[in-house]
Amino acid sequence: MLVVTSNDIPGWEIRQVCGEVFGLTVRSRNAFSQMGAGFKSLVGGELKGMTTNLVASRNEVMGRMIDEARNRGANAVVAMRFDTSEMGDTWTEICAYGTAVVAVPVTDAARETAVRLGYGQASQPQAPAQPDYAQQPDYAQPQPPLS
Repeated sequence: MLVVTSNDIPGWEIRQVCGEVFGLTVRSRNAFSQMGAGFKSLVGGELKGMTTNLVASRNEVMGRMIDEARNRGANAVVAMRFDTSEMGDTWTEICAYGTAVVAVPVTDAARETAVRLGYGQASQPQAPAQPDYAQQPDYAQPQPPLS
């Protein structure tokens, strides 16, 4: 699934808008982790446990957003954003959202990119390198919704 923060994808034509999609999680704070972070903030430096939790949360909400986009028949998400908010004193909401679309490469450069990423190879499925949260569909063909 191609996910971009821009409103369009250079070299690709958006043929169909499938609607807004989002992935959401609410996380509670670990009191011991918070105390450790408080002590660490006194001396400075990266809060590695908090960073690890944030990366895991972002991957989780991205995966949920991508699943929703696939279920709507999309092969890309444009205008993707993250949002976070505090809920009470101990909960944090993390949301990834964007617009699910069916996009097709229309320029030679976009088609080359699609092939390099492993799209459009229906006869020989390939597993291109991909982020933890996504699997890559064939961009040459709109993907049917999952049943």
